[in-house]
Amino acid sequence: MTFKSGKHFLQIPGPSNVPDRVLRAIDHPTIDHRGPDFGALATTILADLKHVFKTNHPVVIFPASGTGAWEAALVNTLSLNDKILMFETGQFASLWRDIAKTIGFQVDFVSGDWRHGVSADKVEQILKEDKEKKIKAVCVVHNETSTGVTSNIKTIRKSMDSAQHPALLLVDTISSLASIEYCHDDWGVDVTVGGSQKGLMLPPGLSFNALSEKSIAASKKNKFNRSYWDWQTMLRDNRSGFFPYTPATNLFYGLREALDMLFEEGLENVFARHAKLAKATRLAAQSWGLEILCKNESEYSNTLTAIMVPDNFDADELRKIILEEYNMSLGTGLGKVKGKVFRIGHLGDFNELALIGTLAGVEMGLTLAKIPHQSGGVTRAMSFLTEASPL
Repeated sequence: MTFKSGKHFLQIPGPSNVPDRVLRAIDHPTIDHRGPDFGALATTILADLKHVFKTNHPVVIFPASGTGAWEAALVNTLSLNDKILMFETGQFASLWRDIAKTIGFQVDFVSGDWRHGVSADKVEQILKEDKEKKIKAVCVVHNETSTGVTSNIKTIRKSMDSAQHPALLLVDTISSLASIEYCHDDWGVDVTVGGSQKGLMLPPGLSFNALSEKSIAASKKNKFNRSYWDWQTMLRDNRSGFFPYTPATNLFYGLREALDMLFEEGLENVFARHAKLAKATRLAAQSWGLEILCKNESEYSNTLTAIMVPDNFDADELRKIILEEYNMSLGTGLGKVKGKVFRIGHLGDFNELALIGTLAGVEMGLTLAKIPHQSGGVTRAMSFLTEASPL
C-alpha cells in the first residue's frame, strides 16, 4: 500500500484506538515482575479494577485475549459434562458456545436472529422447566460486538432469582466494560469476563475474570483439571501483588494509565459520553435511510452500531472503498451477517470530532459505492451533538 498522509481512522469496535498517554506509559523499561515496584503497581491495579467492574470481590488478570477469559470462567466453575444454558445473540455468543462444547460441557443453545438480546422471560421459563437443576450456569454476552445488541443483565438476574434456580450467571462484557454501565455485584453476576482492548483503551493482551463468593466457592470444589487458568493460584499470589507466572508487565503500565484516565473523567461521565456519541451515530444512520441491525431501541449498544446495507449490495465492498479512499477501517459483518452490515465502533478514546470525521467518511463512501441513501446524516449528527452540548 502506498503512503497515505494523516492519521488512520480505526473505527472498528475493538481493538480500539490507544491514547498517547497509554502508549507512552507502555513504552517504559521492563521491570522485575518479582520485585517490590511491580508488586506495588499490581496491587493498585487489582484494587482499582474493582471500581470499573463495580465489585467488592477479586478481579483476576490473565495475559490473554478475551477468549482466554471465556475459558477461565468455565473451567474454574464447572465440571466435565456439566450443562450450560447459552443464547445465540451473535457471533461471539456462538464462539463462546463452541469453546464450551470443545472443552467438554453440554450446551443448551437457544437460537436467535442476531437482532435481539437475551429474553429474560425465556431464561426464567427454561430454568423453571429444569426441575432436576441440571443447568449449572447461564452464559450471556452483555454487549454483542457482532450485532450492536445489548442484553439486560439486571433483568436476567431477576428472572433467575424468580425461577429459584442455583445456576451461576457468567457474563461477557468485553465490548461494554468501561463504556456502558455495568454492576457486577448489584446485578448478581458470578463471573464477569472482560478484555483490555476496547473500553479500557489498551492493546490486546490482558483479560479479566471478576468473581463472586459463589463462583469462588464453586472453583474450590469443581472437578476440572486446569493450570494456566486456575483462580486459586492467582488469588493466592495476588494478595501480595504478584502472579504465579510472568504477567504482561508493560501492559500493566498502560492499564495503570488507562484507569487513571477513566477516573479523571469519571465513570459516569464516560458512560454518558458513550451514550451521546452512540445516539448521534444512530441518528446519522437513520438520516441516511439505512436500517440498524438491532431491532429494539432499549437494546441499542452504546459502543458500536451495526448498519445494514440494502439487498444486492455488499457491505465489505463499501468498507474496501472507504479504506482505500479515506484511510478508515470499519468493522466487517461476521458470521450470518457477513456482507450485510458494516459496524461503526464508537468506544474508548473517542470524542465528537472523531465521530463526525468517521460519519463523514461513511457518507462519502456510501456515495462512491453507489449505495442508495439520503444525504445529511453527518449534519443530523452535528445538530444533535450541538444541542447536547452543556454550553
